[in-house]
Amino acid sequence: MTDEQTRPPHVNQGAPGHRTIANRYTLLGELGRGGMGVVWRAQDIVIGRQVAIKELTLPEGAEDAGVFQERVLREVRSGGRLNDPAVVTVFDVVAEGDTTFIVMELVEAPTLSEVVRRNGPLQPQHVASIGEQVLSALRAAHEAGIVHRDVKPGNIMVGPNGRVKLTDFGIAQAIDDPRLTTSGMLVGSPAFMAPERVAGRETLPASDLWSLGATLFFAVEGIVPFERSTTAATLHAIMNEVPYLTHARGPLASAIMGLLIATPEARINAEQARGLLNMAAAQQPLPPTPPGGQPTVPHQPGQPPTMLAGHTALGAGGPAPRGNRKALVIGGAVIGVAMLVAGFFLGKPVWSPSVDEALQSTLTYGEGGDIADPYIDGQSYYCVNTPIVKGRSIAQNNWVDCEEAHDAELYDYHWSLGGSDEEDSRQASYPGVEPLAEFGERACGLSFHSNRINDELRPRLRYQVLVPSQREWERRPESYTDDASRTVYCFAIDAGGGQLTGEATREIE
Repeated sequence: MTDEQTRPPHVNQGAPGHRTIANRYTLLGELGRGGMGVVWRAQDIVIGRQVAIKELTLPEGAEDAGVFQERVLREVRSGGRLNDPAVVTVFDVVAEGDTTFIVMELVEAPTLSEVVRRNGPLQPQHVASIGEQVLSALRAAHEAGIVHRDVKPGNIMVGPNGRVKLTDFGIAQAIDDPRLTTSGMLVGSPAFMAPERVAGRETLPASDLWSLGATLFFAVEGIVPFERSTTAATLHAIMNEVPYLTHARGPLASAIMGLLIATPEARINAEQARGLLNMAAAQQPLPPTPPGGQPTVPHQPGQPPTMLAGHTALGAGGPAPRGNRKALVIGGAVIGVAMLVAGFFLGKPVWSPSVDEALQSTLTYGEGGDIADPYIDGQSYYCVNTPIVKGRSIAQNNWVDCEEAHDAELYDYHWSLGGSDEEDSRQASYPGVEPLAEFGERACGLSFHSNRINDELRPRLRYQVLVPSQREWERRPESYTDDASRTVYCFAIDAGGGQLTGEATREIE
């Protein structure tokens, strides 16, 4: 087969109106353009296939074209060695004058940004599948010592078969060099830039994971979590605000919020994110919300039933019998979900800063614990009129209306255990006080620092965590759904040790 036979009829090498790069790639038309340059559809006249070519121009303010091209060549060639189905393959790198051309696999698919802008938020299971594939590409890159630096919906191609491709590996890394500019430019998309990058710290693999979290938030919610009207406002939001989910819950919500932890050392790692996304992708689709009602979650075997509501979820009905608990959902998304999955904890602190001045001493409850045999209400009342200190008890008559003077308010609680099999979950061994405390502190910390707590009251509040003792954990309940022995409780208390009046939590619409 000759070259002429392999080319489309309208493409001729050197034909008028067509540029040819390196005497090999004929540019056929523009596919798109962005901050880093123009993307062209092109014909490789040697092999006879169509490719995508990204034309990179010297960044504004750059002083040395040679340094720029050197880094682009090195970084993009490094990215070209990655072997993962979700990585767009790089075929060639060409430098002509002050311009660098990256020759890549042509992917005929819209970007995730285009899909969501056109069709609206995606189903959680689809988002989880996309996250798994992008995460696979990032893990391959990180293991090779490559940080993407610009993970965003516009760099993720979504095919009709559900397969995704992450593009632009190495390009942001190549451009982000202080030798290239005196303007102090910020490389990457601000709304998807990790807090440590905004603060001027070194870019880490964890920075890509944060960007993935922001991307998945966009995919499931249809909005960019930190995007504001100006770049300055966007960067301020990244550093100071915590978004909340309304369309995701369970493992997907845990994955997204765990990836969006501001402190990179406390952020969940790739393996932890993979486990949560894998669980989320395997979940059954949720039924639609009935008119005027709350959506309900289908009860899956081995999983405690979850109720989707704000503060009112705890207020229906009379006092709950000991052990009958429902997981509190904030803004329609589970903030603290089962993080003990398949018999393991997710490692280092995830949910709250490594040093949190608002956190008070964590106590154990149940037989042999700091607070023996407490009565935890959480349905008819949320506040208790006794201090939560070691040696005290919490009786049924200690639960009062929050308009009365009280010492602590129950603002959240979380199941610490999950599993695919009811019997396996009930037989799970006690993980120890320290892992339970770590889980409880990060779960309670995240909701304490979210808009769940009244912003005006938060400065005068602290939060305290109760976790089960070993004997409480091993207590055999009458039925799985009545089991409260694996629950972590979050209480808000006065910073000065005094009493409170009124509710510290606020309604989430």
